[in-house]
Amino acid sequence: MRDWLSEVLVVLCHSAKTQLAIALGLIFFAGTLLMGHVLVDGLELRGLMAPQADVIRDALMHRYDKAAWMALGGFLLVAIKTYRKVRRRLLGL
Repeated sequence: MRDWLSEVLVVLCHSAKTQLAIALGLIFFAGTLLMGHVLVDGLELRGLMAPQADVIRDALMHRYDKAAWMALGGFLLVAIKTYRKVRRRLLGL
C-alpha cells in the first residue's frame, strides 16, 4: 500500500499540469458556488412575484450547484488524463 501511495505522490510532484488541473478544479468549484450565493442572495422580487422569490432562488442555486460540480468533474478528468500520461512517461509503461 505504501508503494502505491509513494508512486502517486512522486507522479503528482513531477506533473505540473495535474497539479494545475486539481487546483483550478477546486478554485472554479468554490468560485462558482460563492458567485451563485452572492448573485442569488441579492435577488429581490416585488409585487405579485414576491412570494415566489424563495422558489426561484432555490432553482437558481441548484443550477449554480450543478455548474460547480460539472466544473470540478471536468477538471478532475483532465487531472486523471495528465496523471496517466506522466505516469507512463516516468515509469516507462
